[in-house]
Amino acid sequence: MSDKRAGLFEDELDIDGFAPRPPARPEQVKAVAEEAGFRSRGPTPPGSAKAEAPSAEKREQRRYRTGRNQQLNLKVRAEDAAAFYAIADAQGWVLGDAFARAVAALERELKRGG
Repeated sequence: MSDKRAGLFEDELDIDGFAPRPPARPEQVKAVAEEAGFRSRGPTPPGSAKAEAPSAEKREQRRYRTGRNQQLNLKVRAEDAAAFYAIADAQGWVLGDAFARAVAALERELKRGG
């Protein structure tokens, strides 16, 4: 390899000796993947043990038009998320409303010196 970089405006590079590799055959890819211990991320049949984690629960999608247009993504503990959803569901609140009420309650608590 040369220590000198190719200039942008000098003579064109000679690339006649270069050629793309032929595409790998599926059996070659499979052999390499198995040798490396690669686990397929392909679809799993419904009802299989791998299909869903036991603690994963499917929730109904929530679609409301409330005028709220800011998104807030949080990393929380699973039990805190479950409690938040349970409170919102029990009260019939959308998540944005539940969040606004939680912020207001926290502000009241902090004003009282709690």
